[in-house]
Amino acid sequence: MTATDRSMELINTAAQAAADKLAHDVVAYDVSDVLAITDAFLLASAPNDRQVKAIVDGIEERLLKELGAKPVRREGERDGRWVLLDYVDVVVHVQHSEERVFYALERLWKDCPELDLPADAEATRTKDAPRPDAAEDE
Repeated sequence: MTATDRSMELINTAAQAAADKLAHDVVAYDVSDVLAITDAFLLASAPNDRQVKAIVDGIEERLLKELGAKPVRREGERDGRWVLLDYVDVVVHVQHSEERVFYALERLWKDCPELDLPADAEATRTKDAPRPDAAEDE
């Protein structure tokens, strides 16, 4: 099983919105083969809590405006260190850079296929420190 067209539409729109709000290290994984609850995860990070909130707000606004999608659940907003947006088909994780390194979600999903993202989102990978799973790849 692979991510649906709707999931890819949500992922690509969210990834572009994250890139537009200067997110770092935007990456997406197709988790449809290992999880029954969602098709894909989008991960993004920011160097401070304020930026995390701005990215989350940008993603929510863009998905609502362009695709009519509202999250069924939003968690972690109060602390601003790790906000999760659950759109059922996709789950978006926006993390403070320190949480991104500490929790290293990439390691959990490293066996899942990485999804192609818009060029702006792909370009965010050069803005942050190496991805937490990069050392394992060497």
